[in-house]
Amino acid sequence: MEFKTVRGVEDVIPPKSEKFEKIAETFKEKVKVYGFKEVILPVFEEAGLFLRSVGETTDIVQKEMYVFEDRGGRKIALRPEGTASAVRAYIQHGIYVKEPFTKWFYIGPMFRYERPQAGRNRQFFQAGCEVFGLSSPGADAEVILLASEILKALDVKFTLEINSIGCERCRPNYRRALIEYLSSKKESLCKDCQSRLERNPLRVLDCKNESCREVVREVPLITDYLCNECREHFERLKVLLKELDVPFVHNPFIVRGLDYYTKTVFEFKSENLGAQSTVLAGGRYDNLIKELGGGDVPALGFAMGIDRIMLLLPDEEKERKGLFVVTGGEKAYLEGLKLVKTLRDKGFYAEIDHRQGSFKSQFKLANKLNVKYVVIIGDEELEGGFYSLKCFETGKQERIESVAELLARL
Repeated sequence: MEFKTVRGVEDVIPPKSEKFEKIAETFKEKVKVYGFKEVILPVFEEAGLFLRSVGETTDIVQKEMYVFEDRGGRKIALRPEGTASAVRAYIQHGIYVKEPFTKWFYIGPMFRYERPQAGRNRQFFQAGCEVFGLSSPGADAEVILLASEILKALDVKFTLEINSIGCERCRPNYRRALIEYLSSKKESLCKDCQSRLERNPLRVLDCKNESCREVVREVPLITDYLCNECREHFERLKVLLKELDVPFVHNPFIVRGLDYYTKTVFEFKSENLGAQSTVLAGGRYDNLIKELGGGDVPALGFAMGIDRIMLLLPDEEKERKGLFVVTGGEKAYLEGLKLVKTLRDKGFYAEIDHRQGSFKSQFKLANKLNVKYVVIIGDEELEGGFYSLKCFETGKQERIESVAELLARL
């Protein structure tokens, strides 16, 4: 019987895994400069955590979450996103009473039962940032700036879209106006949006169905219903982004698919990904910590889709690097083993042929491994107490008298 990956998951093998590594390393390098520290979160949680945070009426909870019962009879869910777990950890460990503000980042797999397509598997990978304890629009601007810097460092071309979806004070008024308008156009909405109408009308604004998009074009705008606090917060954010030279577009139809968002929401999009164009998105969630049993602590963050960004990175030409030790005979092989160990101890990538094939086959293998240099240890080298070093790029071969000289040469 031949086993294969389950539908919706895939192996990330070289050279694709090298793109993953590049994205993760670039992300970590940038966020650490902004003061973020890594948090390593569980892959599964009590299902109730996501019901309360993400929202019972969201597509994620209703259609996409992997939920199962463990042997203790507890309802467990594979995490569909990272923010809820980060907030749970922040509350559980009492961080909100220890620190004036907290900056965390995470990298790891998430799980949603969706129709698999390019950049959208059922197991997918996200890198995310969360900021706890800051309510200022300056924090929003800084987080958005950080996100843009990460994408620029990866050479991903993007458009930034921002919006404000208000708070618990002003959103009810907009919800009523939205339901009233959408009810008058109900027959033109898709079946999903017809069911969302009473439960979660804001999600209609984000529907990709063409008939729903037509209806939404004339919908009341949420920015017309913002309270003074939310309006001032959003206007200040726009000023700060301009000062920081972060280009943006105000898109009043961005609402995000999770119930916990308040005020600022944003999406970074790439035109090279088709319908699934969002590569990084986030926003503010000032009420979530309190709702999950913590203090009244404002918060915001974002998540970046590693799988989607991998689709945007070009396949790089492999640079020749490292060294291969070619040996002839048992004595040369033993000398080569010691040399490889020394090189690795000094931080150099080095390989040796443990099969001890012919010189020709070893050179062939070295070329296949794309190394830059070959060190030759044959009878002549053993007798003379030196190494022969050949550069694959230039074809030049030279005599090296000692390990110290070889290290200096490399």
